[in-house]
Amino acid sequence: QVQLVESGGGLVQPGGSLRLSCAASGSIFSPNNMAWYRQAPGKERELVAIRTSSGTTNYGDSVKGRFTISRDSAKKMLYLQMNNLEPEDTAVYYCRVQHPRGIYWGQGTQVTVSS
Repeated sequence: QVQLVESGGGLVQPGGSLRLSCAASGSIFSPNNMAWYRQAPGKERELVAIRTSSGTTNYGDSVKGRFTISRDSAKKMLYLQMNNLEPEDTAVYYCRVQHPRGIYWGQGTQVTVSS
């Protein structure tokens, strides 16, 4: 069983930055990937960024050049550095782990971008 706890969300003005963290507990087997998703009110959950255990990284088109995903596998941590935030980035951000024994989600952390 893998448990995920996100932190770092909050209220930020347009153009500002936030760093989200996701702490994982339990055993994560390889191959695996860790990702950030987000869901805005009335919209479907969408992929923000993903990083595999082999080092491959991909981003959603709307965040390329602004967001950076990183992971510390030894500490079982996943991060999302978000720069130049826009009101359209307002959403609940979720951490997800996929590995041979299943897919796990965190509870989410709210990010609100507003002046």
